Amino acid sequence: MNLVSAKASPWWTPSVHADRRPFLIGRNAIQGALRGYFAREDFIEVDTATLQVSPGNEAHLHAFATEALTTDGQATPFYLHTSPEFACKKLLSAGEQRIACFAHVYRNRERGPLHHPEFTMLEWYRAGESYETLMMDCVRLLALAAETIKTPKLTYQGAETDPFAGPERISVAEAFERYGGIDLLASIAADGSTDREYLASELRRNGIRVSADDGWADLFSRALVEKIEPHLGFGRVTILDEYPVSEAALARPSARDPRVAERFELYACGVELANGFGELTNAAEQRRRFEIEMAEKARIYGERYPLDEDFLDALSIMPEASGIALGFDRLVMLATGASRIDQVLWTPVAEYGR
Repeated sequence: MNLVSAKASPWWTPSVHADRRPFLIGRNAIQGALRGYFAREDFIEVDTATLQVSPGNEAHLHAFATEALTTDGQATPFYLHTSPEFACKKLLSAGEQRIACFAHVYRNRERGPLHHPEFTMLEWYRAGESYETLMMDCVRLLALAAETIKTPKLTYQGAETDPFAGPERISVAEAFERYGGIDLLASIAADGSTDREYLASELRRNGIRVSADDGWADLFSRALVEKIEPHLGFGRVTILDEYPVSEAALARPSARDPRVAERFELYACGVELANGFGELTNAAEQRRRFEIEMAEKARIYGERYPLDEDFLDALSIMPEASGIALGFDRLVMLATGASRIDQVLWTPVAEYGR
């Protein structure tokens, strides 16, 4: 007898919706509480355009492409944004001081328990304030989410984090030494250039696979995923700080050590929740980084995205600022105890592919 696996019932089936509804009501409550926090902190909530000339310029982010047609049918390429970051920074350049944004964002090639092709990103920016202030924002927001739905802990796949405990703050270099036995900073020169062979030897010495075509960034990412992230955010929140400057994305170099950047990521229950920066405002340096990222994208995936020249122009007058992106759906998952991201989305994207 042939056995055919039963197809899961759609999310709109009344019985399925009844199971999901407590998570969704929790989502609304948490969103309302977070909006209240930003209002009390004198933030303006902004709403950014989804269609952009560039979806973002990170090598491993994949966008949804479309085109805009004029009345006579002439086409201009556009993309659904992967983050509201460029638009938010233009608003800082325009003179806004504290802004927050709950944005629907879109990322292709991403679907799983923690990933969805369309999800909600919470971003906020503080002009004239340090990125350490964002760390305190994160601590307060996680505690507020837990308080709002009256849970004493964040949970995911059996792991627990106390959102009311003081966070652990550890640098990337310290984490590599502690959990991987790897001297990361020895592979980074004062000018930010990296020594691939040294890092490869450190990984091999610690039993991590190294392929002949791996670059320094590939090795860094593999060690981070295999050796570091499995230890982060258990029991209490972890703030992983001072990323290598070659992994700075849109963050400025640290005044303390030019080998690292003012970039941190927030972890709870082993899940990455947020990515914060002391923002880079050097347009020429940002262009250089974007071009490196797009060259890498072309090498690996055979495509590249255009640069947002308007953003680079605005960056030249943007004030000193700090900014952060938090995966709002993931926070809701951990606070409500949901096991999959689609459980906390009111209307998940239709299934596609296999």
